[in-house]
Amino acid sequence: MIFLAFKYWKTKITVNAVDKFLRMQEMLGPMRYAYTDITAITRHFRDKLGQGGYGSVYKGVLLPGDVHVAVKMLEGKANCDGEDFISEVSTIGKIHHINVVRLVGFCSEETRRALVYEYMPRGSLDKYIFSSEKSFSWDRLNEIALGIARGLEYLHQGCDMQILHFDIKPHNILLDSNFVPKVADFGLAKLYPRGNNFVPLSVLRGTVGYIAPEMISRSKSDVYSFGMLLLEMVGGRRNADPNAAKSSQAYYPSWVYDRLTEQGVGEISLGAEMHELEWKLCIVGLWCIQMKSHDRPAMSEVIEMLEAGVDILQMPPRPFFCDEGRIHVEDSYHLSSELTAISEEDEQNAHL
Repeated sequence: MIFLAFKYWKTKITVNAVDKFLRMQEMLGPMRYAYTDITAITRHFRDKLGQGGYGSVYKGVLLPGDVHVAVKMLEGKANCDGEDFISEVSTIGKIHHINVVRLVGFCSEETRRALVYEYMPRGSLDKYIFSSEKSFSWDRLNEIALGIARGLEYLHQGCDMQILHFDIKPHNILLDSNFVPKVADFGLAKLYPRGNNFVPLSVLRGTVGYIAPEMISRSKSDVYSFGMLLLEMVGGRRNADPNAAKSSQAYYPSWVYDRLTEQGVGEISLGAEMHELEWKLCIVGLWCIQMKSHDRPAMSEVIEMLEAGVDILQMPPRPFFCDEGRIHVEDSYHLSSELTAISEEDEQNAHL
């Protein structure tokens, strides 16, 4: 009885806090819908678009106008965590940028929560770049990379508060009918004053393989994730391939760097010459995943590199993780020590 009472009390506090925030949000941001509205918009959850750890996404229609939307119904921990829900609503509720997904509305009735987004008919980027058949030309890939970079640069510099996404990866990049990319899924995003470039280690979260190793530099953490994303777009494979665990190709960025340094403007895809845009995306990606955050470019500089000709780009230093191709368990102590040193150096530079 005591446990149930405590659980009810804790849930009630969370619900009240969320409701208080959302009452204020109604005056500033997207529209608030009742749960009955959500069921009508989705036609009783008829057309399911996808399923994830956060819950399910359904296709819906707003009337009048027959405007198509995607409704994310939060379930499990994602539904119970009022902080993540508030983060997503407050972060993108007031953002209007062509490369950032638009939040149309939301629903919060007791423990039932939903987020209503503009509908992206082409789905997420991962289903294209990891396809067995190459879906995009190099020109299209370069345009998609530029769009993502512009969206991130806006989040870092174009808002009153700097927005750190913390979870940039192919699954969180959505494509509209014209394949214009939009940064999505702001559940892990955080707002910070633009003058403060570092955050406490305790607030950092993300997806393994994309999160920056030093774990303290805010905007440069997104830059690192973007670099991994670029390399995946080029090669059509994930940055760490479990199927290649016993191969020198297990850590993909290492393989890319080796091919570039061994052959200059050589080839990564065996048997085919490297397109100049393929080479450019690789170079920019390798700059973005430099282990020391101050060696990485800002997103504004990334945009300049992507817009520039290949003749002015320089080969970056070898990223730390490329030294051995992959990190062995017995090396974990030395890795931890070196990353600690990198973090301390970055933190000292932040105060200079």
